[in-house]
Amino acid sequence: MKTLVIEREAVKNNIGVIKERAGEAVIYAVLTGDGQGAGLVELARLLREEGIGRFAVSEPAEAAALRRAGFVEEEILMLRPTVDRAELEQLIDLNVVCTVGSADTGMALNGAAEARSTVVEAHIQIDTGMGFGGFLADEPEKILSVYRNLPNVAVSGICTQLHARKKGGEDLAARLGQFHRVVEAIRAAGFETGVVHAAGSYALLHCADARLDGVRAGSALLGRCRRVHGDGLYRVGYGEVGIEETRWLPKGHTVGSARPVVLRRPTRVAVLPVGYQNGFGVARAQGGGLGALLRRWLAARRRTVRVNGQRARILGAIGAIETVVDVTDLKCSAGDPAVFDIDPLYARGFVREYR
Repeated sequence: MKTLVIEREAVKNNIGVIKERAGEAVIYAVLTGDGQGAGLVELARLLREEGIGRFAVSEPAEAAALRRAGFVEEEILMLRPTVDRAELEQLIDLNVVCTVGSADTGMALNGAAEARSTVVEAHIQIDTGMGFGGFLADEPEKILSVYRNLPNVAVSGICTQLHARKKGGEDLAARLGQFHRVVEAIRAAGFETGVVHAAGSYALLHCADARLDGVRAGSALLGRCRRVHGDGLYRVGYGEVGIEETRWLPKGHTVGSARPVVLRRPTRVAVLPVGYQNGFGVARAQGGGLGALLRRWLAARRRTVRVNGQRARILGAIGAIETVVDVTDLKCSAGDPAVFDIDPLYARGFVREYR
């Protein structure tokens, strides 16, 4: 059996770090991707135990699962704007805070709310450089039209997603300045902005000025974000599998298919029933450039697992469904446990267990 282990105390530690970084700002826990792979409902329950009761999702089904699980009073923010009428009606039924990122999404939401003789709460999304959606920062009249022309939409917040191309986040200030100008224009026109939030996990760690009325923490919950030295986060999530078999291979034998290696000595190997199709060795993007490529290559070269508490080096590339490790100098046999790092977001075919 393949087991994905989520360490409760590590998650609690990360929640504490996020709270400290957020200061007085409200925290939206981003639970997209089945709770970052840690389980939507399970992670939400742990967050609620730790005093976090605002959640952000990207699919109506995620909001529905939270409501069914008893999260009836908590605020749920739908991060993704939509014009799909069925989705909008479901979100209204679930009492979800929607997102408006364009004239089209605003009119669609207003129309769905008007048809139900209700008013829907929403946040306005501003695009400050990522391009995925939102009003452009230099079109204030279109943004103000949401306040003026959509009577069935009650704006309770405004947000953006800050993106940094430079390693240290030095270019965040200019994008944050764009966002501030939009907020100031709205207030100058006599409207309330509600909760102003710009910081996701990266900006939360890199840019104190981005921690406004609210912050959104997703990958930071599991310590799987772009890190800074001494940030206090713990990396959450590891896999456990039993060794499939052990065998001796002669000197000169090859191991692997994608990038086979030639053994320099007789080697005892253990075969693990896990591969990249299960998410083993799959990592989130951590920036670009030659430096990032070099770091990923070095990490791959040093990749190991632990067998009976002993470190074992992976031989060759991780396979699709199996991986071979060198256990020449280790005491182990078929069925013994092997433990390895795995990002919960990409884990497939595992039984998830909180410990």
